Amino acid sequence: MKAFIKKFLSSSLFRFLVVGGLSFIVDLGLLALCFQVFGWPLWLATGAGFWGSFFFNYFLQRHFAFGGGGTALGGVLRYSGLLAFNTVAVMGIVELFQFLGAGYVAGKVVATIVTMGWNYFIYKHWIFPQKKQPKSASEQTDGGSGTDAPAQKLTPNSSEG
Repeated sequence: MKAFIKKFLSSSLFRFLVVGGLSFIVDLGLLALCFQVFGWPLWLATGAGFWGSFFFNYFLQRHFAFGGGGTALGGVLRYSGLLAFNTVAVMGIVELFQFLGAGYVAGKVVATIVTMGWNYFIYKHWIFPQKKQPKSASEQTDGGSGTDAPAQKLTPNSSEG
């Protein structure tokens, strides 16, 4: 059990969840500030909070959770596309919960859980992909070049001489 816990605590999933939790606090704080203090419409305050946590979340996810995988420019572009999609989803969920009388905070919590479900896999495999490491010599089963071709024996040609 200790080995499992240690492995989990060092995993990208655990780091993703930590960064996500911190980003949620920034996001919800900005949402509440814009909606309750500044009096913005809920949909606009929701979008502002979500986008306001953009740089905080992107930087920590890229460098802390996923070890700087992928290119910086490519990652920002892919992340921005996902962020645009998530913004629409989150705004809709928050507005729905407010309309139903459950409140925007409950809507924000549900929206975060829903988007987090797909975000981890998209971050790991598309936004911050890790480079494939070549197999080491000890991992190669045929001791050759790592290709599917069978190993060839090198023997002197008996007809030469």
